[in-house]
Amino acid sequence: MRVALFTTCLADSFFAEACADSVRLLRHLGVEVDFPESQSCCGQPAYNAGHEEEARRMARHTMEVFADAEYVVLPSGSCTGMIRCFYPRLGDAERAQQLGSRTLELTEFLVRVLKIDSLGRGLEGRKIAYHHGCHALRELGIDAEPGQLLRGAGAEVVDWEADKECCGFGGLFASKLPEVSAAMADRKLDTLPDVDYVTSVDGGCLLQLSGRAGKRGSSTPFRHLASVLWEGTGENAVNGVHQ
Repeated sequence: MRVALFTTCLADSFFAEACADSVRLLRHLGVEVDFPESQSCCGQPAYNAGHEEEARRMARHTMEVFADAEYVVLPSGSCTGMIRCFYPRLGDAERAQQLGSRTLELTEFLVRVLKIDSLGRGLEGRKIAYHHGCHALRELGIDAEPGQLLRGAGAEVVDWEADKECCGFGGLFASKLPEVSAAMADRKLDTLPDVDYVTSVDGGCLLQLSGRAGKRGSSTPFRHLASVLWEGTGENAVNGVHQ
């Protein structure tokens, strides 16, 4: 099987190692990975800001870049949701729907396409809290998959009262209404149990929660799920993370 990796802007800028870990993980599972270098922003920021023509231009470009991909895999529920749910509204609905049917968030691809339920035992003894990003949960219906993969790698996924509540990021929302955004993050952090780290599929949520946690003096690490799952294979401990 061959996939094209769409790294997304946030992951490329703030979670580059998670992008590399996505490739390592997929290759570990026997998947060939392409990286189209002409890929760019999915257009979500422009679309959310009401700049539909700019978003339409980015959507057309993305559809061209990934036109021949068997599957497009993203380490992001947010950008996956943009392609699947909103590209059909930006014109050329048939072409957009065809791309959307082949576009999956990383854990969605692992569980639903590759039928993976166990990666290794690299997370034995780890207590992990999982944050459900709104886009992955509510737009894509990704609920059980991340926890299934974490538990399948030996982790204890702890109960978290607010794990499915919005973190308050929402892209432009955090900029336009920072007080409300911070209060939403605080609500989640107030209910966070004692864990080794917090993980999520969405970089924006991780930036929001880790930034707010740092302001509050917390030392709890926040890690992208792609890197946590790569650790779960046990291969990074055996062969080194730069293989």
